Amino acid sequence: MAIFDTFGISGSGLMVHRKWLDAVSDNISNINTVTRTNENAFQERFIVAQSVDYGSGNGGVRVARAEFGDAEGRMVYQPDHPLADADGYVKYPDIDLSDQMTQLMMAQRGYQANLAVVERATSAYQAALQLGKG
Repeated sequence: MAIFDTFGISGSGLMVHRKWLDAVSDNISNINTVTRTNENAFQERFIVAQSVDYGSGNGGVRVARAEFGDAEGRMVYQPDHPLADADGYVKYPDIDLSDQMTQLMMAQRGYQANLAVVERATSAYQAALQLGKG
């Protein structure tokens, strides 16, 4: 493991957790997006992470792909809504707010942990440079 691999590994973790945070915030912001019953509902987005060179000590992690939730959504009876069909139904995304808040907390904690590693490694490397000056 090279001396600066810590930055690469933690940096890749920061990127994955940022993308995860972006996906969760997009899901939360669209939780009340209404569509017509003959259209697809907003699809919840999931980020799938994958390790890079697992076990080698110099890989990190990357976003493998994004997956999407069900486009069927859930039907809600709202006859006064301008997008309601003849029977008075509209379609909402099938997104659970409590699940999204849990995902948000996990992504935030992961981001904070990776950022702490970068900050501590920076401090350690700066301290090592100061030893050479003395």
